[in-house]
Amino acid sequence: MKPIEKLMRTAPVIPVLVIDDIASARPIAEALVAGGLPILEVTLRTDCALEAIAEMKKVEGAIVGAGTVLNDAHLTSAMDAGSEFIVSPGLTEGLVESALKHDVPLLPGISSASDIMRGMDMGLCHFKFFPAEASGGVAALKAIAGPFKDCLFCPTGGINPQTAGNWLALDAVLCVGGSWIVPKGTRDFDQVKQLARTASAIQPN
Repeated sequence: MKPIEKLMRTAPVIPVLVIDDIASARPIAEALVAGGLPILEVTLRTDCALEAIAEMKKVEGAIVGAGTVLNDAHLTSAMDAGSEFIVSPGLTEGLVESALKHDVPLLPGISSASDIMRGMDMGLCHFKFFPAEASGGVAALKAIAGPFKDCLFCPTGGINPQTAGNWLALDAVLCVGGSWIVPKGTRDFDQVKQLARTASAIQPN
């Protein structure tokens, strides 16, 4: 099993995190891990994102990676901060080459059969389906994934607790990405832990 697949099989939901207050980074990571979601994707959308990755890695049991990685510079900075995996909204040859150079698991974004074929040409078979709901939802991924029996997916974008089970019911889906688990700007870490606990128990519908 490839390292990225092992990560994708760890929990049904990967929290997609936008951290804008570094003081909340570690408590959020502690709450998520305690709630049963150890795989944490910190998006590089805020000034403190790289520092947040470093802080979250101090939490026992947390496996922290960087999201919204667009190019080699982003990936290198994320690796310097201690990222253990990389997630991107798209797929480029340069990004794949950078991930190979750094020997880091990569989950690139796709939204079409052509994207998947380009990724397969680069030796990839694990992808983020993004933006999941805006790209046609469960029916779209079911149709797109049909010809690619060896490919596995993590849909992300617009998914919520009510719809996550529908995605997980697809044979090709190992997990989903979710931003609902950590409400923007929250300081209620007990709520985060409870939301994580509920998400970690989501079953395929």
